[in-house]
Amino acid sequence: MSQAVEKIKALTDHTFGTWNRQSGWKTPMLVTDAEGIYFYNADGKPFIDFSSQLMCSNLGHKNKAIIEAIVKQAEKLPYAAPGFVTEASIAAVEALKTVVPEPLNQFFFSTSGTEANDGALIMTRQSKAPAYKIVSRYHSYHGATSGGLSFTGDPRRWPAEQARYTVQGVRFAPDNYCYRCPFKMSYPECDIQCARYLDYMIKEEGNVAAFIVEPVVGTNGRIVPPPEYFPIVRQICDENDVLLIADEVMSGWFRTGTAFAMQNWNVAPDIMTTAKGASNAYTPVAITMTTEKIKSHFEDEFFCHGHTYAYHALAASAIPAAVAEYDKLFKSGLPQQVSQHLEKKLYKLGDKHICVGDVRGIGHFWALEIVKNRKTKEPFDTKADKLSGKALMTAKIAGDAMQQGLYMAPWYDTLVIAPPLIITEDQVDEAIDILDKALKIGDEQAVETDVPASRSSVYKK
Repeated sequence: MSQAVEKIKALTDHTFGTWNRQSGWKTPMLVTDAEGIYFYNADGKPFIDFSSQLMCSNLGHKNKAIIEAIVKQAEKLPYAAPGFVTEASIAAVEALKTVVPEPLNQFFFSTSGTEANDGALIMTRQSKAPAYKIVSRYHSYHGATSGGLSFTGDPRRWPAEQARYTVQGVRFAPDNYCYRCPFKMSYPECDIQCARYLDYMIKEEGNVAAFIVEPVVGTNGRIVPPPEYFPIVRQICDENDVLLIADEVMSGWFRTGTAFAMQNWNVAPDIMTTAKGASNAYTPVAITMTTEKIKSHFEDEFFCHGHTYAYHALAASAIPAAVAEYDKLFKSGLPQQVSQHLEKKLYKLGDKHICVGDVRGIGHFWALEIVKNRKTKEPFDTKADKLSGKALMTAKIAGDAMQQGLYMAPWYDTLVIAPPLIITEDQVDEAIDILDKALKIGDEQAVETDVPASRSSVYKK
């Protein structure tokens, strides 16, 4: 047994693997180093980080400016209780105000996207009482606590419900999933029924306080809405006195080409949550953002949220440096240029490989949906398969790519293409060459048809 294997076993024998049967938590990779778009295993082998770890290392690994800011804060004041104010949190707020769209100018700091969404839930139910219901969507993920899992649509909610871990008052709406439209319609003839149905739900349900949505769906497919979707949703929420919550934990921080994805459609939510890219994942930090109107409700109302690490000084210290690095990067024009190159390369892969049913995305946030049959859209695997322990086709493709030095996060039906924003065209080409080879595994079991790969995020009237 190698020294690396011994170290891994020493850990896995005494820890829990996340979102996993523990039988699958035996031989995870030992990551020993990372820099730029690469991370390295114990043998020093490099891997292209084509999913930015968990769609969070947006600026890549070992960003010097952010590291220096964290070290400086650690040497000065690593922590103070949240009842105090630190210079780190003051600087973080000032940095956020330069990049967060109005009217979102009120902030609550926590340490994960899950906690940020829990904060949004509490703000909503307290300020909108007696209304309490939350409408979410089936292709969604909003966190791992009882609150976050309750309004998560993906199959991870199912065992949580069995464990009686979820909260009451959540309803699920149809997704803006054009490749598999829940209304069996096509854009633009559909008249955006996926958005308009929300009005029917709100009126029929009653007591609806908020609609929570990932502007571009993250884990569950990188689903990009039609351009009319969010303007319609915003209007429906306003007409029914319902809050619009945007979960930008994955889609935020320039992942989609704008600072936050909602800006692509010029729509402002009432509450927005973010994490991950806020610190480039170097510190565990998250923010729940809202308006002065919502915050004013709590002027004389007890706000029942917060924990020991709220407004953590060391965590907050990364935010101003990250904001400055994003600004510098986008002024260089590199991400804008490379995102167009990435798009073209992914479309070519879709044209070439019969196992690719749909290619969709925006900016540096893309999905390849893997299918057995393009004509029928029959998938290789289902949501239930994800929980069953079955060997999934997406995992087989991702596993082969990993052996070749390319890391991609697989879901039950999609591959996550979300490289760091610092990636170059040449590095994209290197990654695509590996992915091209790995996709042959799916092609071998897919059915040959005369139907081309769909491009469902290209909306043309």
